[in-house]
Amino acid sequence: MAWHLFRLGRLAYRKKWYFLLAWVLIIATAVTSAIAFKGTTSDKFTLPGLESTDAFALIKERTPQAAPDGAVGQIVFQAPAGSTVDSPANKAAIEKTIRIVKSPHVLAVSNPFEADQVSKDRRIAYATVNYDTQGVSLPDQDTTALKDSVKPGEAAGMRVEIGGDALMEIPEEGASGLIGLLVAALILSITFGSLVAAGMPVLTAIIGVVVGNLGIVAASGFVDLGSSTPILASMLGLAVGIDYALFIVSRYRHEVKLGKPRDEAAGIAIGTAGSAVVFAGLTVVIALVGLSVVGISFLTEMGMAAAATVALAVVIALTLLPALFGIAGRWILGLRLPGLKEHFPDESGRVNTFGRRWGEMVTHNKTATIVACLVLAAVLAIPALSLRLAFPDDGSQPKGSGPREAYDLITQGFGAGTNGPLMVVVDVKDAPDKTAAVVAVTKSLKAIDKDVERVVVPGPTPPDPDDPKAVAEYRAQLADGLKQLEKNGYAVVTVVPQSGPSEAATEDLVATIRNTVKPIAAQQGATAYVTGQTALGVDVSHKLAAVFPRYLALVVGLAFVLLTVVFRSLMVPLKAVLGFLVSVAVALGVTVAIFQWGWLAGLLGVDKPGPIMAMLPILLIGILFGLAMDYEVFLVSRMREEYVHGASPLDAVVHGFQHSARVVTAAALIMIGVFVSFAVLGPNAIVKTIGFGLAAGIIADAFLVRMTLVPAVLAVMGERAWALPRWLDRVLPNLDIEGDSLRRHLNGAAEAPSVTATPQPSDA
Repeated sequence: MAWHLFRLGRLAYRKKWYFLLAWVLIIATAVTSAIAFKGTTSDKFTLPGLESTDAFALIKERTPQAAPDGAVGQIVFQAPAGSTVDSPANKAAIEKTIRIVKSPHVLAVSNPFEADQVSKDRRIAYATVNYDTQGVSLPDQDTTALKDSVKPGEAAGMRVEIGGDALMEIPEEGASGLIGLLVAALILSITFGSLVAAGMPVLTAIIGVVVGNLGIVAASGFVDLGSSTPILASMLGLAVGIDYALFIVSRYRHEVKLGKPRDEAAGIAIGTAGSAVVFAGLTVVIALVGLSVVGISFLTEMGMAAAATVALAVVIALTLLPALFGIAGRWILGLRLPGLKEHFPDESGRVNTFGRRWGEMVTHNKTATIVACLVLAAVLAIPALSLRLAFPDDGSQPKGSGPREAYDLITQGFGAGTNGPLMVVVDVKDAPDKTAAVVAVTKSLKAIDKDVERVVVPGPTPPDPDDPKAVAEYRAQLADGLKQLEKNGYAVVTVVPQSGPSEAATEDLVATIRNTVKPIAAQQGATAYVTGQTALGVDVSHKLAAVFPRYLALVVGLAFVLLTVVFRSLMVPLKAVLGFLVSVAVALGVTVAIFQWGWLAGLLGVDKPGPIMAMLPILLIGILFGLAMDYEVFLVSRMREEYVHGASPLDAVVHGFQHSARVVTAAALIMIGVFVSFAVLGPNAIVKTIGFGLAAGIIADAFLVRMTLVPAVLAVMGERAWALPRWLDRVLPNLDIEGDSLRRHLNGAAEAPSVTATPQPSDA
């Protein structure tokens, strides 16, 4: 493999303009495709088998015009101190608002005075607007009408806020990506001390992200893609694109400084460092594609899109980068930045760099190092024991934003549970007495005395018995409701919890309601489902927790096999995956401490601690595993290269660490910079949590595990680290990631090294 990649790198260097033209054509094709096939994003996701989604499907089947999972807008009014929302002027303004908000995609608008949506002190009221599509898909006419609806209330002197997801906008990276690029450029400049060398990884990463996002835009015309998909792809594409190019540029400059012809140096860099990049990228792709086993469509889409972007970064590193070497020529070592020195280890490895001193210190104090690392990791991981998962609600939005202000006003006037009501769908299609079945379920719900604020029964509100006209209207509406019940075969009873949508008490209430009403409904020949956005979040959280072990086993298992083939060892892959588990535990522990416990949360703009986003553990496993294996491959492949070329096990660790430490450190700092920029400047809680979790995981994995624990463990293992049973040695293909076949090709068969490319297998 190394020889074939060498030929590719040398060809790209020599035929640089052809390769550059090819990439120009690829970019042009991506732009054209994005323009021609662009579709709209959708945050809908299918997850068959969940009670909440089954209830949505039932409603859509029986009443196709309904949209139980459509966007919801909440227009919240607060009267000034000393007045009420039902004063003549304020009431008129609210009713005018209801008329204004009606637009083509509005299914229904509730009147606060008719739907019992006025607080007890009469100062707060809210109108609910139901749409037939999702917020990100609403056309301008609908969103404009919703925004304009606040004007009458504000003109009357009331405070008006808009909540819900109807004004949900496609999240944008904003300054996050730019900050990440600036951090990367600074670190690369310090690492190489050269503007040209520093600029190449940034340039190729930008090209990869641009082409990848254009591909995502084009794909949106054929498949449903979530609104956060481009951000995740950009986050990963930027990080790995810079890292892969950094590793290859570093090796190329190393070979050039040794006096190799530049075309040969490009080939060697692609053949050796490029081999590591291929397998590092493959581990990331495996982890991301593995998200499909979770069975949640939007996670599958995010994983596939991000995997494609990572694969694109690998291809760019192997083809465009050596072409840029050819274009840069001798300037790859030029345009030095004053005051910056590149501490470049010589071929013998005797230069006493910090990397060498650190490697010697760790390997000479291996037992103490291992104990210290594990104790520190255990302390940092302790908060993970209290991990609680949920989906973020509007209460986690930034303070001062419309959704957050509306959420807080509703909580103030009606209780936190009003922000996340539960829907109990009673399927009475086969019930002998449909009305009796609904009544029985409603009674059982009202009998629940824990965490239930109120139960809203279907049908009109009973009128004043002394008002004959109201009584007549009530009877007519009741008769119409009974006809609809017979026709549709289901009824919806709303349960408003006392606790907020993401609180543990609400999750417990969902389970309580299911355990309570299902037997009652069954006795009446009916079926009861608990659904709504809050129940859906609970169900998805449970689903993610259930599939987590399977996903972890799949990803770790496949990567273990891949690393066994790459390193031709059993102990090195085992150490790699165990070290990864340490990194994940630390990342989750630190994330819980900040986002759930609230420690230093203000620094990230998180003013309201709460449960951890339910998707985070799965995404952390999927993304962090691939990135952690990057460092493992980059670091250990150079150690193995030293070992198979004759170094003792201890010298191989120290010498390989010396050559790789600076590059791996720079790569880790770049990724940390990219992820921290998303954590601090991310557009929503989801992006912030992912960015922070990944940054914490990279810090733990790169510096605690790979740069400290790995060399200490390898020093303890000695020869055993590279041992492979004879029977397995015969079965596994030799991928030659250390480039021994490349050396034989370059030196000629007569000068082939006496040490074989594979260490002597053990008799195990």
